[in-house]
Amino acid sequence: MRPVTKTAAETHAETQPRGAIDRFFSISERGSTIGTEVRGGIVTFVTMAYIVILNPIILSGSQDVAGNSLSFPAVGAATALAAGVMTILFGLVTRLPFAFAAGLGINAFLAFSVVGDVTWPEAMALVVVNGLIIVLLAATGLRKMIFDAVPMQLKLAITVGIGLFIAFIGFVDAGFVTSTGSASPPVGLGVAGSVATVPTLLFVVTLLITGILVALRVKGGILIGLVSGTVLAVIAEAIWHFGPAADGKGGWGLTVPTLTGSPFSVPDLSLVGAVDFGFDLNKVSAVTLIMIVFTLVFSNFFDAMGTMTGLAKEAGLSDEHGDFPRIKSALIVEGVGAVVGGATSSSSNTVFIESGSGIGEGARTGLANVVTGVLFLLAMFLTPLTSIVPSEIAAAALVIVGAMMMSQIAHIDLTDFRVLLPVFLTVTVMPLTYSIANGIGAGFVSWVLIQALSGRARRVSPLLWVVAVGFLIFFARGPIEALLGA
Repeated sequence: MRPVTKTAAETHAETQPRGAIDRFFSISERGSTIGTEVRGGIVTFVTMAYIVILNPIILSGSQDVAGNSLSFPAVGAATALAAGVMTILFGLVTRLPFAFAAGLGINAFLAFSVVGDVTWPEAMALVVVNGLIIVLLAATGLRKMIFDAVPMQLKLAITVGIGLFIAFIGFVDAGFVTSTGSASPPVGLGVAGSVATVPTLLFVVTLLITGILVALRVKGGILIGLVSGTVLAVIAEAIWHFGPAADGKGGWGLTVPTLTGSPFSVPDLSLVGAVDFGFDLNKVSAVTLIMIVFTLVFSNFFDAMGTMTGLAKEAGLSDEHGDFPRIKSALIVEGVGAVVGGATSSSSNTVFIESGSGIGEGARTGLANVVTGVLFLLAMFLTPLTSIVPSEIAAAALVIVGAMMMSQIAHIDLTDFRVLLPVFLTVTVMPLTYSIANGIGAGFVSWVLIQALSGRARRVSPLLWVVAVGFLIFFARGPIEALLGA
């Protein structure tokens, strides 16, 4: 375990009588102070607050199979509620400074893949089922066994692939990349190879502003970039009155950035409990439902396990094996985050890598989480303010987050083609097919087959064979459904 350097103030604090809060969270034992934890919690919230804007844009921007959409204000309120509750719960149970919110990647999977087969209430029910499975896996110890069975190269490739997928969604939402309507090339830059609208131009400006802030390591850089871009969008709309894109004036894609009414309101919690487990198997097959849950489980816990391991190492709380205090409780509560996220229709809630910003400020205990969680609960009352953010501006944050996730490819040794091809397929199939499930499946199946047929079958875990077979069924579900129907 990496030693934690203590300041003179922290050393002095350890010699003073310890209060109940200090004892409960082991603040002094970890070389921290209450003030440091509060500051770390605030910094974590600032770096994560963009999710209250971004998650509603992703989830409310897609219609389900029945043609219904989620309400932007309701998703915003549910996002803040679930993040607040789960962050506080995790802090109290595990005493670790890892904050929670709706996971980027899973929300995109729901919005751009799952609701093509089921309704939004049914999709959120599947998220709940996913969470219950993760809780069971964690409680029995199987979760860590499965995680250990997957090669690190594929774990990292999944993160990179999701990053590219998220970035591609951002480019499309901004109008920076559009369909050409031709077989070749299928997509192009803007319109006729040019940035054609002011909203798309503001996406580029926001992307550059945010990128510079992140490069300079400005705390809350993504949030500052979103706010700056939104201000520019409001000014541009007030001057030129572009209106919605449907009017044919090169306007805004989803929301028109105008200031109307009060920025405060009573949170709309109508989506809490809006789940439906009554799946009509005449409209969606059992195989499809099983594979959706299968993909949700994999997408959920691989990313979370890696994130928690990295954060624990950054905080100096992990040992030489990567284990950290209360690891089993942490894995169980992380699964509960998926249940809560589905039950509130905010998508699966998971540990956020942005928690590292608070850790960088000195946070070492769950008290920082309590601070972050309370701030998220207060954010529920500001959803009208977040609804003015146009999708073109939010798309810049998607691209930035995608770029951050892409950085993980530096940790993969690609000199062995047995590794290179599965990683390549995982990373590229996700954005090119607009499906996280396809990317994960292509990577797993190719890894198992290439390793096995090139003389390394013994290196493949039996659990990985099971996963690969499951994905083969997923890819062949069309013919399988046809045969079963016949």
